Amino acid sequence: MLSVSVKKRRGNFALDARFNLPTPGVVALFGRSGCGKSTLINVIAGLLPADAGRVALDEAVFFDSEQRIDLAPERRRIGYVFQDARLFPHMSVGGNLRYALRRAPPPAFVTLSEVADLLDLGSLMERRTHQLSGGERQRVAIGRALLVQPRLLLLDEPLASLDAARRDEVLPYLEVLRDRWALTMVYVSHNYEEVLRLATYLVLMDAGRTVAHGGLGEMSLNPALRMIVGADAVGAIVDGTVLGTDAATGLTRVQVGRGELKVQGVSVAVGLKLRVQLLARDLIVATEMPRNLSVRNVLAGVVTTVASDDAESDLIGMDVGGTIILARVTKAATQELSLRAGLAVWALVKAVSLRGHSFVAPSGSGRGI
Repeated sequence: MLSVSVKKRRGNFALDARFNLPTPGVVALFGRSGCGKSTLINVIAGLLPADAGRVALDEAVFFDSEQRIDLAPERRRIGYVFQDARLFPHMSVGGNLRYALRRAPPPAFVTLSEVADLLDLGSLMERRTHQLSGGERQRVAIGRALLVQPRLLLLDEPLASLDAARRDEVLPYLEVLRDRWALTMVYVSHNYEEVLRLATYLVLMDAGRTVAHGGLGEMSLNPALRMIVGADAVGAIVDGTVLGTDAATGLTRVQVGRGELKVQGVSVAVGLKLRVQLLARDLIVATEMPRNLSVRNVLAGVVTTVASDDAESDLIGMDVGGTIILARVTKAATQELSLRAGLAVWALVKAVSLRGHSFVAPSGSGRGI
């Protein structure tokens, strides 16, 4: 369990953050700029002293104001990746990595060669840091953070300074890092696409407070998220199981609840998890079984909630066999179709509207050494 309950005042800004989430996994701190994400991650790291509270990872207590425990940053066994890589300019890539390895306490769970292979750093080892692209520098920074053998890895908007191409270059490495080791990570971002691809758990922050937290699927349905991501990004995030590929269409078949989705443009082995985002704006609700349509995905379900979204539309929550999804419809459609809790419905969504990302569910006790 990663347990955080801290208060910190800096001038007119007050941080009051509280959450308890299982480990291992990727905890995303998400919110608008200035909401306190970086302040919180620095408190967790010990780089910024908390005024009161407690920070603990599994059995390791980093800070407890009542018990007067306040471990120095270097004793917390935390790896930290900053927005700017902060590499040593007088060292080569290999020198930066070996520096971290020399300072790491035993036992080691990752070697220099493993990190070089994981992050494709082998061809860069002799280069100076000024010879690297932004994406390459961040890969080196991630490798250096791993080689301190951390029980907790903190990443403070590590892709924010990169352009879209370099961000897309680095994201797959972070996904592999998440899936390869049972390592607890705290990831700060205000980019929802990064959160969608990487996070296991989500902590929503606003004006210094943690307003909600939980699993990513659960939090994708939380009304507080709309205030941050905007109406067009509202929708369910579900982790389904890959059933195979339809030979005739090339679409990947994914089990979601008791239904099945067909997703294009992904290649994931049978039995593995695929994370799928179903945007509320892309779903159509029918009260009769639809026939003879071009839409490839039809999920049978039951209406669970009808909530006003804005002056002209409602959000319809639907249970499709244990998985909740959302559809945005006009208030006129709600009235004409008599949409209400308990009503049997069918949710329709085009395969071209779906985005899928491979995902390995966290397991094990993590690296809480």
